Amino acid sequence: MAERGAKWPWAVLALAVLGIWLYERGGDHPAPPDAAPAATASSSPAASASPSPTASRPPGDYAPKYFAAEVKQYAAEAGVNPQLVMAVLFNEAYKPHGPDVERAWQKMKPDASFGIANMHRAAYEETRQGRPFADRPWEDLPDDPALAVRAAAWYLHDLGAQLPAHPAAALSRDELMALGYNTGAGNMLLFARGTRPGPEARAYLDKLHDNWSKSADALAAH
Repeated sequence: MAERGAKWPWAVLALAVLGIWLYERGGDHPAPPDAAPAATASSSPAASASPSPTASRPPGDYAPKYFAAEVKQYAAEAGVNPQLVMAVLFNEAYKPHGPDVERAWQKMKPDASFGIANMHRAAYEETRQGRPFADRPWEDLPDDPALAVRAAAWYLHDLGAQLPAHPAAALSRDELMALGYNTGAGNMLLFARGTRPGPEARAYLDKLHDNWSKSADALAAH
């Protein structure tokens, strides 16, 4: 989900937050371990454990390729294409992620999105209803990448459930769902009826196409 109206340069913000973090800790302490994904129940009565964090992920690196296990598990749980979920993560990797930088940005922009999938509060609150992570607040997303992936997968599921069986648009269901993730369900349905995407939506779709094969490679490598 693209930040709308965000003008602050992310690189400057990331450097500022990093400087504050190092200053407060004296600059010589090891980075805290990443929070392990919380164990939650699956959508079926049987419990489903969260995947283990990717061991090779460097501390503080939130590149989508490191979350292939989470993408595979939660895409299967939500019944959506894992390549779509991974491509959305690549699309949403346009800004730095991590608890410190995201919360610093949110203080300046209260309606900012959270987590590696850039989910806004309203979308998350709607998506978590009746789901295995219903007890997890939106504020947990920056600390728990697995939760962010899970919520994104289910949000894509919910968008797909709203699509007509035979959209009039010359776009695939995955393309329409990705556009819905970026522009909202209402616009997605307009696109499904044949309305042509505007420049912003078109740019998001072009980026999805650019990231499509990269997403397949990331999933195959795990």
